[in-house]
Amino acid sequence: MKAFSVCEAHAAPLMRDNIDTDLIVRIERIAQLKRGEFAPWAFEAWRYLPDATENPDFVLNKEPFRRAGILISGANFGCGSSREMAVWALEEFGLCCIVAESYGDIFFNNCLQNGLLPITLDRAQIDALAKSALSGSLVKVDLRTCIISTEATGDIAFAFPETQRQALLLGQDDIQQTLAIGQRIDAFQQQDRQTRPWAYPAAG
Repeated sequence: MKAFSVCEAHAAPLMRDNIDTDLIVRIERIAQLKRGEFAPWAFEAWRYLPDATENPDFVLNKEPFRRAGILISGANFGCGSSREMAVWALEEFGLCCIVAESYGDIFFNNCLQNGLLPITLDRAQIDALAKSALSGSLVKVDLRTCIISTEATGDIAFAFPETQRQALLLGQDDIQQTLAIGQRIDAFQQQDRQTRPWAYPAAG
């Protein structure tokens, strides 16, 4: 998993609530594609017209947002099914961070397992960031200090669970976090074998 520390990029305002994972990537694409092939199909229903040409009114088809590294959205982002491919599609599109009022729980956790930073802010702060982003200002996200900033808004602090913050800074998913404390696990097992030998029957 890629480590995350600082991201400074254009932020695309997609100010809608309840954007579900089927809108992020359709179920048909999951059956057809493998990882690394989802970028063209992120937000497919909104990005393309019925004749398969780009929808010029959709924010991610406009400059400078077609190269956005950050997405700003509303409440309950990533609700719906548990498909991890929704996170893959966003990451492959080029996003490093989502800023939203709230998230679907499984989507939030899938972000953490794939190095995509999900920041939660209140609506007033999100609206201020969206307004600044629409003017073309870059948005800077610093996970080291938990600060998100633009020229217009100044610094906005965000809260993030410390264990998950450290994992993202180090680029560690759950398995890598477990492997990183392998010596502590071995020491516990050795002590536990002495305390509860009956729990470790001899092989054979």
